[in-house]
Amino acid sequence: MLIQDRIRLILKANQMNSSQFADRVGVNRASLSHVLSGRNKPSHDFLSKIIKEFPNVNASWLITGETRDGDFKNEKGEPKKDTIIKQKTEEVALVSKTIVKIIHYYADGTFDTFLPNA
Repeated sequence: MLIQDRIRLILKANQMNSSQFADRVGVNRASLSHVLSGRNKPSHDFLSKIIKEFPNVNASWLITGETRDGDFKNEKGEPKKDTIIKQKTEEVALVSKTIVKIIHYYADGTFDTFLPNA
């Protein structure tokens, strides 16, 4: 699956057209159009804006099409100390957050949306 296809999945999952998506992310509509058509590759800034605006989108999946868990280890195979601190901080932050929507993206380009409160 190409990166423009993954961006299209994000649009579809959020029930947005390309104009709404470009406005929400803060990119030029023509730039989005060129990326979706395959004419241009998205810039680092373009991808960063998507990841910032849609925190549920896995950055690795958006860029490469593959999901990574981000469990970085040192040469001895132990988790890096800053990774452990970050994980603990995220666990504390998750306790106070409410899940609104869960989206599962599959390798075949399909996805499922789950609304826990519905």
